[in-house]
Amino acid sequence: MSDSPEQDYDPGDVAVIGIACKSPGARTKEQFWDNLVHGRESVTFLAKDEIKVDETLINNPFYVPACGTLDGYDEFDPSVFGISDRMAAAMTPENRLFVESAWEALEDGGYDPDRVKGEVGIYGANNPQTAALYSSPPDRVSVGPEAIEHGLAWSPDTMTSNALYYLGLTGEAVTVATACAGFHYAVHLACQSLLLGQTDMAIAGGAMVRLPHPRGHLWEEGRILSKDGHCRPFDANGTGAALSSGVATLLLKPLAEAVADRDHIYAVVKGSAINNNGVSAMAYGLAQPERLSACIANAMQVGGVTPDTVSLYEANGLGLPMTDELEVHAVSMAFGKQTGTCSIGAVKSNVGHGGVVAGGFGAVKATMALYHKQLAPTINLTDVNQDIDFPSTPFVPQLELADWEPAAGIRRAGITAIGGGGYNAHLVLEEPPAVAERAPEAVDRPRLATLSALDDEALARQRTRLKDWLVANPDLRLDDVCFSLNLGRKVMGHRWAAVVRSRAELIEALSADSPRGLVAATGAAPQVDADSLGRNDNGIVPAGKDGQALFDLAAAWVTGQRADFDSLHQGEASHRVSLPTYPFQPRRFWRTDW
Repeated sequence: MSDSPEQDYDPGDVAVIGIACKSPGARTKEQFWDNLVHGRESVTFLAKDEIKVDETLINNPFYVPACGTLDGYDEFDPSVFGISDRMAAAMTPENRLFVESAWEALEDGGYDPDRVKGEVGIYGANNPQTAALYSSPPDRVSVGPEAIEHGLAWSPDTMTSNALYYLGLTGEAVTVATACAGFHYAVHLACQSLLLGQTDMAIAGGAMVRLPHPRGHLWEEGRILSKDGHCRPFDANGTGAALSSGVATLLLKPLAEAVADRDHIYAVVKGSAINNNGVSAMAYGLAQPERLSACIANAMQVGGVTPDTVSLYEANGLGLPMTDELEVHAVSMAFGKQTGTCSIGAVKSNVGHGGVVAGGFGAVKATMALYHKQLAPTINLTDVNQDIDFPSTPFVPQLELADWEPAAGIRRAGITAIGGGGYNAHLVLEEPPAVAERAPEAVDRPRLATLSALDDEALARQRTRLKDWLVANPDLRLDDVCFSLNLGRKVMGHRWAAVVRSRAELIEALSADSPRGLVAATGAAPQVDADSLGRNDNGIVPAGKDGQALFDLAAAWVTGQRADFDSLHQGEASHRVSLPTYPFQPRRFWRTDW
């Protein structure tokens, strides 16, 4: 970590430098955002033979065959983490999803877990009921190593410590149990730890898999589950939400350090706050407007943010008129007397109610909105509930996709999560700081780009994904891409490297069926006398930065030699950028017996 930030930043600001998200209808954060901006609903309406519940329940006239299904909820690629198939089957779906998501967030931020220096805290929430439905381990009379392994793989408590261990990191591991506010609580605790200096980076998130999967729900008048499977936030005809599954994680670092380390910043956490209603609620578990309002106001106060500068409010938005009215009343009290300045929306209309990860879907939506400077529409809102007096509040329902042009001159968002049992949580996010001006990229300078994977098939998929990413993102600089690849990816056994002078050359090299020119790959590497190359404690040091010196390094590296890529990029001003993460090759794992 760098100790010399480029300029002063608020010491309480925390940067979001990596994101991973899997939701109904989306396997990546990019697909998730694309679904939102195009107003897609990702709730699935199931045929009877697709529903994994008792048939008498399916035939109940109030049964609603709708849910937010998660592709690959029962699949995993344990080999990447050195996990045995036996252990993979013992792990609950949420344990497996979370460790993969933590990996992806770290890679998205441009960090190789093997080269991370310092403490990394991992904070996460899951649903204890999932573990019980996945079947509890037997109550063994003798608890030997195998029983302990099974218990640690299965336990909801060890979800974060499993991720810390299998990613090869050290730091804090805290699994929180705060119902549907779990994601927000995880982010809050992560930020607190970073600001106290207990950790250098943090991964915070939540995972939810509803079992049996997929399944619908029974509708009951006035309860939180939708009568027809659709969620209609702030709509007079809203009846609640369908249940859904997913996972979302953020990679976090103090903002000043993130800027100094030239990290890719999506957004900034300005403030966070949590509280509980306690005995103040009308009934245990119900929302309490004054307590929620205090939570929202506290998050803004912590971040030094005035309400008139917050122009997006991502609501808990359950889609039930009573709860939506209470929430708008609460946030209006926190924002004070102002009108028509803040967009309001709710992602549950797109993906349903994700339980402990519901706040994560809202936070990723708001983060991507800040990053792309766009406001995504809230769908299924056709008849605004007149009992919510929006004209007398600061809030305007976001009905269409729009460019985000705030009157305050800065983009800020508030995201609320509410959990059963009286849990309230709120995050205040701000758009990323402007990137400092840099000199144009050197023209015609040779650069080394590297990829590695566990096998040739995964390596080929990496090449294809990177090629497509470069084509889709023409503004990416070659020096940033190479810097992020060489230092931000775990080095595996099957390798590919190319020495290129332009983005076009890299795209061409990635497209080639067989190595040619200054391209080297495992099993097809040109001969090089590795013993003649200079070395230090971290591996081979390039003899220079000309094409031949880089190619000699590449040829040695693809045959399994260690290379000191830090020295290769020393003195550069390259930035980490978001690139495709590892192409997991998941297989189905499902425990049938212990």
